[in-house]
Amino acid sequence: MESARAIESEAVLLIDNGSLKPGSTLGLRVIAERLGHALGCAVTPVSLSHADAVPAASLGGRPAEVLEAALECRAREGVDRFLIIPLFFGPCAALTDRVPACVERVRARFPQMQVRMARCLVAAGDKTDDRVAAMIEAHVRAKMAGAAPRPAIILVDHGSPERAVTLVRDHLAARLAVRLGASVSGVRAASMERRPGAAYDFNDPSLDRALDESDARAGLVIVAMQFLLPGRHAGPNGDIVRICAAARRRHPGLRVALTDLVGSHPELIELLADRAREGRAAAPLAV
Repeated sequence: MESARAIESEAVLLIDNGSLKPGSTLGLRVIAERLGHALGCAVTPVSLSHADAVPAASLGGRPAEVLEAALECRAREGVDRFLIIPLFFGPCAALTDRVPACVERVRARFPQMQVRMARCLVAAGDKTDDRVAAMIEAHVRAKMAGAAPRPAIILVDHGSPERAVTLVRDHLAARLAVRLGASVSGVRAASMERRPGAAYDFNDPSLDRALDESDARAGLVIVAMQFLLPGRHAGPNGDIVRICAAARRRHPGLRVALTDLVGSHPELIELLADRAREGRAAAPLAV
């Protein structure tokens, strides 16, 4: 455990993109609490947007916080050092553009503040970066227990207009294929969303198309969830459940199993703690 005394003037914020679904904020709070225990300091769960529109009654009576308000509130209380820990798989515009813009607006009012930001969870292209792939593998193997041999695997993410984010999906799919090896018939990547136009073909295929084209339409397909928290797509009542149910109606022999979300894996906390330690040694954001 790290000394809380050494970092008492620093606010540590765990940030996600935010959702209108209460389960997302509640899940973020659980991860932040566990991360705080690992780091030996308070970790505040904060969203970039959306979450502050969720009624507090749906969040145990405690309203959600969004980043700009959280920074300003603590700066007014005298905190001048911040560490932002992204709960994001890859370097999306939320991290490269929106967070620095938010920090710049607050720093205009509190010029003494210093903000450091840790790395996201996955370094695409680094074949030694297997920690998230190992978590997804564990969730896949849990669904393989007692199943017919060699199921097909579809790794599904949200989808992004940014190629760098989709490269993270493809990196994870490639590493998952290596880790699972001959125990599965194959690993394919898919996304839930894409913008229209050929420029965004890198997101293809969609999950529904991947299910239709699966070589296991008369067997088991395991949908590996590249999602951290429940929301519109992931979770018990998300779009993915609906899409899989529709695919089973189109293909009566198809069986589909959905893995747990990455946010539920216990090793995520250790990874976030390592990112936090690296982040403390990084240069402050220059905005």
